[in-house]
Amino acid sequence: MSATDMAIPIESITGLVLAGGRGSRMGGVDKGLQSHLGMPLALHALLRLAPQVGEVMISANRNLAAYEAMGVPVWPDPIEDYAGPLAGLLAGLEHAQTEWLVTVPCDSPNFPLDLVARLAAAAAEQDAEIAMAALNEEGQLRRQPVFCLLRTSLVESLVAFLHAGERKVDRWTARHRMVEVVFDEPADFANANTTDELRQLQR
Repeated sequence: MSATDMAIPIESITGLVLAGGRGSRMGGVDKGLQSHLGMPLALHALLRLAPQVGEVMISANRNLAAYEAMGVPVWPDPIEDYAGPLAGLLAGLEHAQTEWLVTVPCDSPNFPLDLVARLAAAAAEQDAEIAMAALNEEGQLRRQPVFCLLRTSLVESLVAFLHAGERKVDRWTARHRMVEVVFDEPADFANANTTDELRQLQR
């Protein structure tokens, strides 16, 4: 499916690269700035996402100038203490000027080139508020909650959820009309949580 055939117009979707984590499994380094094939991981994600959406942003909490040098808006979490991916998601929802927001993590540089088109097609077809990637691993479906397309009108719901002290993605998405979109290539979603995983990606 090409961008021109998309079920939701490309200019109605803002892309968000999630780079606000602590990187605790990588020794506390800023994961999005780790070099992968000569470029920061987050820049790989940004360049892969940009053709699939209308606008792009980055969610980050450290080294903001380094992320701003990538040439797109950078937003820190509106909630303190590294509240997890939902806090980065909230930053995106608060700043997106479009009807839809799609998120990808900074540490998965090979996600599908038709990721957004497939999520958009499923959301439109099912009249869903959220479309989430799920990976088919030997017959077992595993949700990939950081690969997610959602309506920006959900911002108030997420604010209320986070202010109630909740942090779990699946508990929040369960409150809304959600569709899973199944992908069959685990390698497309391979991520670098640890230094060893980053080395494996570079092979």
